[in-house]
Amino acid sequence: MNIIELEVWEICLAGALVVALAASTFLARLGIASSLLVSAFRMVLQLSLIGLVLRELFAASQPWLVGVIALVMLLVAGREVSARQKYRLRGIWGYGIGTSAMFVSSFAVSIFGLAAVIRADPWWDPRYAIPVLGMLLGNTMTAVALSIDRLTVSAWQGREVIEARLMLGETGREAVSDLVREALRSGLMPVINSMAVAGLVSLPGMMTGQILAGNPPDDAVRYQILIWLLIAAGCGFGMLIAVRMAAGRLFDERDRLRLDRLTDAGRSSR
Repeated sequence: MNIIELEVWEICLAGALVVALAASTFLARLGIASSLLVSAFRMVLQLSLIGLVLRELFAASQPWLVGVIALVMLLVAGREVSARQKYRLRGIWGYGIGTSAMFVSSFAVSIFGLAAVIRADPWWDPRYAIPVLGMLLGNTMTAVALSIDRLTVSAWQGREVIEARLMLGETGREAVSDLVREALRSGLMPVINSMAVAGLVSLPGMMTGQILAGNPPDDAVRYQILIWLLIAAGCGFGMLIAVRMAAGRLFDERDRLRLDRLTDAGRSSR
């Protein structure tokens, strides 16, 4: 099967639709036209650059280069998790909790999938390692960001209830147990919904890409099933680690609620 190659002008045709959308949002006074255009431009630039980087990485096939790329991806994902919080933890904790949780979950699950399931030779083969880690990090980043944000916002809004439960003799962990459960549900729900409709409502990206590249549909399906299972595990374990760590930072060693450890991102940005 021949792969249909896309020319630059053909991609520009698709870009014209985004420009038309930006113009429509401008006329509707939504205030997001510039953000839409900047995001589209960043996407094109970033993907073009990563395409050049991956071409050289695949040619070199050095484990230390794979490690450097993976570290950069992790650090950028950690920054995005921190930036998406309405109430961020102060200091290094605001960045470190999400980053460390993604490191433990996404890297461990990726290595398991590469070494035990895909069994690439070597297991760190960049043609497999970078795409798998990228998909896990992207989804885990969203899940961790949603769950931490849900926890901190709920704690801020329900601080009187938490204080009352503490006065009744509950520990800090018990006082926020309901909030922790809701935060975990909130973070994992997008993954559950996506898996529930995969194949019926939507064809996931990796499967679609493999089919367009000429791979047999049954092979593409097996790879997509594997990726979704790894994503679910990575998101779930990442959230468990991140939410537990964040909940612990809401209290001091004497189980006193310490909301002064949170900073309002909206106010700090003004």
